Amino acid sequence: MSQRNKIKKWIRRYKTPYLFIAPFFLLFIIFQLMPMVESVFYSFTDFDGLNEPDFIGLDNYKSLFNTKNYAFYDVLINTVIYWIACSLLIIGIAFIIALLLNAKKLKGRTLIKTATFIPYVCASVALALVFKMLFDYNSGLINDILARLGFEKVGWLTTSVYSKIPVICLFSWRMIPWYSVILLSGLLSIPLEYYEASRIDGGGFFSDLKYITIPLMKNMFFFCFITTTCDTWKMFNEAYMLKGPAYSNATLFQYMYENAFSLFDLGYASAIGVVLSVIMIAISVVQFIARSRQNDSFGR
Repeated sequence: MSQRNKIKKWIRRYKTPYLFIAPFFLLFIIFQLMPMVESVFYSFTDFDGLNEPDFIGLDNYKSLFNTKNYAFYDVLINTVIYWIACSLLIIGIAFIIALLLNAKKLKGRTLIKTATFIPYVCASVALALVFKMLFDYNSGLINDILARLGFEKVGWLTTSVYSKIPVICLFSWRMIPWYSVILLSGLLSIPLEYYEASRIDGGGFFSDLKYITIPLMKNMFFFCFITTTCDTWKMFNEAYMLKGPAYSNATLFQYMYENAFSLFDLGYASAIGVVLSVIMIAISVVQFIARSRQNDSFGR
């Protein structure tokens, strides 16, 4: 059979499934791939969105990485702090909640699952307004509790020292329900025979957790870490609504937005977007390499 006939036969065989998935690829090319390519191009230009872009080479990147560009390094450090703090809080608390929901003696499981998931389905902007009232210096509930306990009030959103804490709390509280469901699905996939064998050998809750649950949940933890990495590096609503002094709690994504739509420096904002994408890709590659080496070390 000639190569031409093979191609025709392959087209006849797979024509229908590829037609079904064609709309997705068409939308992906128009609304994601083409804007990405244009952003890379605009990052080498001086562009305000109205006039024709003026090619300036690497000037945007030089300005971005200038040692005197304190704003960029501030938001970069903030984003790294959010990434580490939120990942630890979200995965840790979500795992504890998943363990509680998976407990056989838990009563009202359906009601508790529903109540646990509510923060995730609420609008992030609405939740941010609630948290803004909670952390208000004069009339906030948090400072009221601190005052009743004999502590001084804290300027959560008015001082650069504490301004990141409300953002971390809001983002973690909003995302924990989703990751609780993911980790719960992982717990439910563990065969009960392992725990029954552990009971026969005299194992308890903590030994089961150490030798059965956590080792078998490594892939789920890795998936959660990858997704929390993506979520935290593109955080916007929480930091934007709970804005502190200057860039004290701003994120890299927010910094890109403000340069694009407040200062109308789209070329510089595109450069920030390219750097943000490169950072996320680099982190993901390192995570996958570390995970593959870990699997190889265990012969898996």
